[in-house]
Amino acid sequence: MTQTPIRLTVNGRIHDVMAERQTPLLYVLRNDLGLNGPKYGCGLGECGTCTVLIDGAAARSCVVPISGCAGRDIVTLEGLGSRDKPDAVQHAFIDEQAAQCGYCLNGMIMTTKALLAINPQPSEQEALAALRYNLCRCGTHVEILRAVMRASGQLAEASD
Repeated sequence: MTQTPIRLTVNGRIHDVMAERQTPLLYVLRNDLGLNGPKYGCGLGECGTCTVLIDGAAARSCVVPISGCAGRDIVTLEGLGSRDKPDAVQHAFIDEQAAQCGYCLNGMIMTTKALLAINPQPSEQEALAALRYNLCRCGTHVEILRAVMRASGQLAEASD
């Protein structure tokens, strides 16, 4: 198998990497670029833990070959905000304490970000539909939904 040079734009920065054309984007993000927001979950594109934004759309990086990523804008969890200045979606998840183990959080946040880009004020049903293929084993679904609604500006105060 032959590695080829591929130029990626990740979180606004250009990276030149060497990889086999069919290498999953997830492997390059984590192993070559040190971006640990996207997680390895199922490896089949079914659980959502590896979700990133590609040209603004939510994509499962464990099944996207690196060869299809050149010339596209890739955003990971690390590209949304920082610890000191989190993105509005990240801030909403923090405010609603929408995590237990946190493993699904990357996928939930990135999918929410993609949803709000096309539908800034989704109904609860629309939010649930957008997140339906993101698996959470800990059962924080209520808090996650509240975080989505908070990020959309439809929930002002966290309940005590």
